[in-house]
Amino acid sequence: MAAKTAAPRATDETLMRAALALAQRGQGETWPNPTVGCLIVRDGRILGRGRTQRGGRPHGETVALAQAGAAARGATAYVTFEPCAHHGATPPCTEALIAAGIARVVYAIEDPDPRVRGRGAAQLRAAGITVESGIALAEATEVNAGFIKRVTRGRPWVTLKTAVSLDGRIATRTGESQWITGDSARAHAHLLRATHDAILVASGTAIADDPMLTCRLAGLEGRSPVRVLFDAHLRTPLTAKLYRTVREVPLWVFTGKPADDAAHRAALATGARLFVIGLDGSGHGVRIEHALGRLAEEGITRVLVEAGGALAAAFLNDGQVDDLVVYRAPILLGGDGKALADSLAVDSLTQARRLERRGRLGLGQDVVETFRVQN
Repeated sequence: MAAKTAAPRATDETLMRAALALAQRGQGETWPNPTVGCLIVRDGRILGRGRTQRGGRPHGETVALAQAGAAARGATAYVTFEPCAHHGATPPCTEALIAAGIARVVYAIEDPDPRVRGRGAAQLRAAGITVESGIALAEATEVNAGFIKRVTRGRPWVTLKTAVSLDGRIATRTGESQWITGDSARAHAHLLRATHDAILVASGTAIADDPMLTCRLAGLEGRSPVRVLFDAHLRTPLTAKLYRTVREVPLWVFTGKPADDAAHRAALATGARLFVIGLDGSGHGVRIEHALGRLAEEGITRVLVEAGGALAAAFLNDGQVDDLVVYRAPILLGGDGKALADSLAVDSLTQARRLERRGRLGLGQDVVETFRVQN
């Protein structure tokens, strides 16, 4: 088939960013698949738009093509990820694009999986379709950073989230922490939960705060992530909200207690999933690297860690944090309050971990800042 004349690069970038906005809406919903946005465009008109649906299917291309219908013939497809070329739970998107008569495919990022990388583009070109890639590459990489890290590094993207006072304390000296920030900041934190596949706490937080770890924003109640509990010795009581709501939102528990242990069997009986994993050097916590690897094997791409000082320090010292999100309130708790992180073993400023500020937003009297951690 004859390809349509290529659109100016500026037009390609504008339309790709619109497709990326669609893809971003799927964060937290599409694991184990990437979140993909697609636009079908002809003569400057958007004929179809779609994004990967919950659970990773149908894919964004399929949704957009169905919306465009017969008008897709001769059009350009803007896809945020290289179209898949392999048979899985659904047929390849390359076949759907070819069958629809698409003349040109523009995609942002190549599939990082070495088993499939480049195959989608090759199949499309073999069918006579013009293919261009690398449009809005940096933005596309950011949207699917979790999927990319899972495929290339064998672990999910990890965001460490905390709420602190102006002097960097997460709780008073007695441990009181609810609530340091105001309503707007807490609503924003619930929105953050909705964009992650899993949310993780340790038993100390589970016992002290008895959280549910769900998304309770109106209209997003169904976007609660999988709850993950690090509980090496199964100290969290089975009367905790995490266990009592396990039939509503999944709970995965990482522990050192073996399957033949009575506490293990009792926790399993609640409906929670239990993963037996090795303990860290202290014997008090689970091995973070091993736990993240198991989460990646289960398909998790993005994990939000809501940590106390001990777990925050453990993740940071282990080099397992990608982003740090800090909600800061204009209150003072003093030096005897609980610090954001326990010991990081920093003796000099040259050893201090430097972060890159990626964003800052005012939320009423509070501020939220996002930092990229270089590991």
